[in-house]
Amino acid sequence: MKPTAILVALLVSNSFLLTAQNTAAPPKAEPAKAAQVEPVKNPVTTAVKEIFARQQKNLVAAVEAMPADKFGYQPTPEQMTFSHLVEHMTGSNIELCGKAASMPPPPLHAGPDMKKDMLLGLLNRSFAYCEAALNRVDDSKLGNSVEIFGGKQVTVAYALIALTNDWADHYSAAATYLRLNGILPPTAQPKK
Repeated sequence: MKPTAILVALLVSNSFLLTAQNTAAPPKAEPAKAAQVEPVKNPVTTAVKEIFARQQKNLVAAVEAMPADKFGYQPTPEQMTFSHLVEHMTGSNIELCGKAASMPPPPLHAGPDMKKDMLLGLLNRSFAYCEAALNRVDDSKLGNSVEIFGGKQVTVAYALIALTNDWADHYSAAATYLRLNGILPPTAQPKK
């Protein structure tokens, strides 16, 4: 009986050792070294300016891609024409950039019968104005109150976020109008 007791004791102790080995904490791995990112003095306004550069390029390219004879195109009667979309882009740039920077708006007025070249010129001027305005804004101003779109009180941060949202929305609309006319939008074009 003694050999059986010894065998049972060995089996129990081996089971205990195996169980302890499997439940022990795994060895600590070396922490992955994160890429060091240099701190940015004005992270929010710097990000808006980076988004601005990309969206300006894409929006202007989308307007350039639409043939002049398609500026009256509207997908449904309830939607605006492509021409009106370009006017809307221009107005949004002026309103939101100007308010964020407390900068008076330039005298840019679109008319209902403006042709492609005139509308493209207005859009480019609105982006130049917007760039100048954004260069006047830094993160210390994000909490300042401004009035947008007929009396709504918001912060500069809100106006800047609304601006970046507008650029994305406007590009989405322009890209849809282009696709409905058989034209690949600029961001869908093959890399050259």
